[in-house]
Amino acid sequence: MEKAVVVFSGGQDSTTCLLWALEKFDHVETVTFLYGQRNSSELDSAKRIARDLGVKHTILDMNLLNQLTDNAMTRKDIAIDESGEVPNTFVPGRNHLFLSFAAVVARSIGARHIITGVSQTDFSGYPDCRDNFIKSLNLTLNLAMDHNFEIHTPLMWIDKAGVWQMADEMGRLNYIREHTTTCYNGIIGDGCGECPSCKLRKQGLDAYLAGGRAHV
Repeated sequence: MEKAVVVFSGGQDSTTCLLWALEKFDHVETVTFLYGQRNSSELDSAKRIARDLGVKHTILDMNLLNQLTDNAMTRKDIAIDESGEVPNTFVPGRNHLFLSFAAVVARSIGARHIITGVSQTDFSGYPDCRDNFIKSLNLTLNLAMDHNFEIHTPLMWIDKAGVWQMADEMGRLNYIREHTTTCYNGIIGDGCGECPSCKLRKQGLDAYLAGGRAHV
């Protein structure tokens, strides 16, 4: 039996990855991290989606991150600013730590596969979403735990329009549109429409719908 663990936020990308994993592997579990993020609605979405899809959902407290770094993702008093080379929504060490702890969870259940929704195509300048980082960490985790992990990144080389296409090809476009939380302000579904995350999500959806849907 091939087991997998999905790093799961309750957002568009990780939900698409969860649905992808359910098609690929025999047994799938999810792990969500609390790290002092700006809103709690993404956690509510993660709980609801895991329940809907019938997968075990583990929540790990990583609030130490919030103590170590100042950024707009974990500090409501910091305005979101994506004008710099690296946006101030970048949380240093986040994906490194999340994937490392997901690997511990995976090893504990005898899973080899770890899935994350990072993308170098629409990565907003975050260095820990790049393919070379994922490959490097994969090797490090294998050496550190003497386990043959394989980190899967189904979204690495596709843009947001491609992510919507994936969801549509799995027959879940409307489900993802209605039940996931991507918005920095915590508004479920289409979100606030104003934050950078909502704009990227909408641009991708509009581009995909303009190109013709895979399933109507």
